[in-house]
Amino acid sequence: MSGLMMRRAVAATSGAALAVLGLGVGGGVASAAPGSVTWDDGSERITRTISDVTPAAGDTITSTTVFDRTGGVVEYIQQVKDIHPPCLTYVDGSAKVDGSPRGLDSQGADFAKVAGSWALYPHISPNLRTFEFSYKVGADCARGVPLMTTVHYSGTLGSGTYDGKGPTVSVRKNASTTTLAPVPAATVGQGVQLTATVAGGAAGNVVEFYDGAAKIGEGPLVGSSVTVGWTPSTAGAHNLSAKFLATATAEGSQSAPQSVTVSAPDAATTTTLTVPATANVGAAVELKATVAPAAAGGTVQFKDGAANIGGPVAVNAGVATLSHTFDAAGAKSITAVYSGGAGFTGSTSAPATVTVSVPDEATTTTVTVPATANVGAAVELKATVAPAAAGGTVQFKDGAANIGGPVALAGGVATLSHAFDAAGAKSITAVYSGGAGFTGSTSAAATVTVSVPDEATTTTITVPATANVGAAVELKATVAPAAAGGTVQFKDGAANIGGPVTLAGGVATLSHTFDAAGAKSITAVYSGGAGFTGSTSAAATVFVSVPDEATTTTVTVPATANVGAAVELKATVSPAAAGGTVQFKDGATNIGGPVTLAGGVATLSHTFDAAGAKSITAVYSGGAGFTGSTSAAATVFVSVPDEATTTTVTVPATANVGAAVELKATVSPAAAGGTVQFKDGATNIGGPVTLAGGVATLSHTFDAAGAKSITAVYSGGAGFTGSTSPAATVTVSVADVATSTQLTVPATAFVGAAVDLKATVAPAPAGGTVQFKNGDLALGAPVNVVDGKAVLSHTFAAAGAHAISAVFSGAPGFLGSTSAVQSVSVPVPDVVTSIALTAPATADRGVVVEFSATVSPTPNGGTVQFKDGSTPIGGPVNVVDGKAKLSHTFDTAGAHSITATYSGFAGFSGAGSQASTVTVAGAGGDGSFGSSQFGS
Repeated sequence: MSGLMMRRAVAATSGAALAVLGLGVGGGVASAAPGSVTWDDGSERITRTISDVTPAAGDTITSTTVFDRTGGVVEYIQQVKDIHPPCLTYVDGSAKVDGSPRGLDSQGADFAKVAGSWALYPHISPNLRTFEFSYKVGADCARGVPLMTTVHYSGTLGSGTYDGKGPTVSVRKNASTTTLAPVPAATVGQGVQLTATVAGGAAGNVVEFYDGAAKIGEGPLVGSSVTVGWTPSTAGAHNLSAKFLATATAEGSQSAPQSVTVSAPDAATTTTLTVPATANVGAAVELKATVAPAAAGGTVQFKDGAANIGGPVAVNAGVATLSHTFDAAGAKSITAVYSGGAGFTGSTSAPATVTVSVPDEATTTTVTVPATANVGAAVELKATVAPAAAGGTVQFKDGAANIGGPVALAGGVATLSHAFDAAGAKSITAVYSGGAGFTGSTSAAATVTVSVPDEATTTTITVPATANVGAAVELKATVAPAAAGGTVQFKDGAANIGGPVTLAGGVATLSHTFDAAGAKSITAVYSGGAGFTGSTSAAATVFVSVPDEATTTTVTVPATANVGAAVELKATVSPAAAGGTVQFKDGATNIGGPVTLAGGVATLSHTFDAAGAKSITAVYSGGAGFTGSTSAAATVFVSVPDEATTTTVTVPATANVGAAVELKATVSPAAAGGTVQFKDGATNIGGPVTLAGGVATLSHTFDAAGAKSITAVYSGGAGFTGSTSPAATVTVSVADVATSTQLTVPATAFVGAAVDLKATVAPAPAGGTVQFKNGDLALGAPVNVVDGKAVLSHTFAAAGAHAISAVFSGAPGFLGSTSAVQSVSVPVPDVVTSIALTAPATADRGVVVEFSATVSPTPNGGTVQFKDGSTPIGGPVNVVDGKAKLSHTFDTAGAHSITATYSGFAGFSGAGSQASTVTVAGAGGDGSFGSSQFGS
């Protein structure tokens, strides 16, 4: 039979199938909707059923084709090719013949084929043959579009290439939902963000945003969400929603409306600042801010640069004022920041500059002069400016006349030595010129009475160089020339010592007892007498001391010490002296230099260089008010010390729980005895291990995972100190579990047809990947292992034997593994052939006729079997140069249905010809017919 030459193009389509076909055009439904179509080809009735003709992407559907032999003779079905849209993917292992699993013989992007020999009898069992194939609906399928399916088959009575038979499959669109994220309250003229989330959409799909019925924006999905900006222009309630536009693969959807209240914006304000152009440090000025329009509330914060000036000032009738005193000079950038009030926005003034200076400080000038002076005798005129200015000059004046020139001010004082040249009362003033930051000033007048002078005298004082508190000493003053009268006042600094002592023979003496220690500056002031001037002696110093207090010194030393090891020697002086030094001694030999006493204590770190008993003393030098003293001797027994050791621990960086590792400790220098205790943190590992040749080793098995801090503690031995190693870390882990990887691949595959490569890892790890390989060549990227399995869909691009393996990468707690190599045979694709039969239209019984069959394209071999109905005519005929010929004599009259079937050959598919009818006449050409037999 042939789909190209069907004698009956009758197609019986069920009502369900018609409904399905209608749905395929108009739209999809959510539940499975099977569809069927039936047609006859001669004595063959073919029924195709699709389990769901309106599936969703990702669903699995099954195509079932039933062949029913309604008459004629037996036929053997040799191959069935199920044709499907390329966006459907064959489900491995789903093919069935009469309900029993059957592996594919070949498959391509749009077909799955089984081959064999299945007898199909008319009227007796088996008169029905059922072929099933399952497919997964791909995401790349067009939506709402009828996608054609059909079937091709070939058998011993011919072949059927049925195009456009159906049923069609219409993949329904994805459902979608759209959600609008909560929108905060908004203000007219101020932008807000609107965000919508779509389930069922794809990146780049468009979402529109609406305010009621008015569209306010749109944007493409980024991932599953999209955000657009919205600036409302009117106040009040706004109903916002987001609408996902339907696409070729997804249904549209719209969010629930969301009511958003939009407020009217606050009235804009401007703030103007009024400040003085200049100000002085320490002088209050007014800062004024004016807000327009005049706001009903709010505050103004005045600022000096970024720093607040005081606190916020309440706005009253649009004005805020602040009295402020600057505390530093400089250019001040002043601003006023209005906080905003009910219905008014905040605003900030333009900056205004106030230049702040330090003002000149007012001064007062005081003049100091002697009450009297003698003509020709120099006296000191002194001017004091307060506060003490840093510069300027003072002009001394006698009445209106300048006395000399201006005198530079130094430390706030100006002095001038001046000799009056005439007797009389002199009115002296001092005029300060002013200086940087200071005003000028003039002193009040002071009077100096100038007289012709008495004979000058000199006074000499005699005092002891030293004295003790409470012990009387003699003070003596001698006036020359010896004046006939007057008194001498002895002074200790500015303080009088007793009362004036009458001068006798030019001498005055006074017995005096000092009541406090210190250096005393003693002077004698002669009052003057008739015809003699007064005079003051030069100062003489008496050093008055408190008698020294007795001290005791105690030395503290360790009872023992080691040669070469520093020890502390300590001396304590009682009562605690305020100064002086301590000299430590070993017998008569000084130990180092003197050590300064601090708080009554002196300490010295000292290292003895020889063994023996050392007699240590401390000698205090004495200090101000304290006598020196020497401690009793203290003995230090000095020995040669044990030799210091260092211990090093050697451990592996890593270990597994339950696996023994070696811990090793090395003591340097190699001690002759002692033990080593290994530790994990503070916990002992086993018992002490005896040291041998400076080394101790211990085999240890950790029983728990984690980072272990290992140390080794050497106990010490004869002549050697103990020591502890630095910690070393051993990272202990639970050993990885071994895995095995099993590979499952088809024995054969076809160029261009995808097949599944499957790897199963046991036991199932918690992660990791599998790299499939063809020889050493990686097939695609590593595939994640899920529930112990990894699957790769692979299409071989070339024919041949392919050595496939699967390499598991390993995962936390699991070792990697590699499968055994399995071979996949990929044959060179057969060339599809066709066969044309040439036979005479008529023949006579008993007369030889010739049948010819031509195979295209020309194969390199193979045979053709000619048949009369289902009965072979002779044996297979070899194909030579694409042709096969057979001579045949009919022995019965009637209509004979002749076919030719090509066997196929290496690289070439088999094919069946269309049937040709030969009408055979009876002997003698009488046209009589014998029994007739019709094929399909």
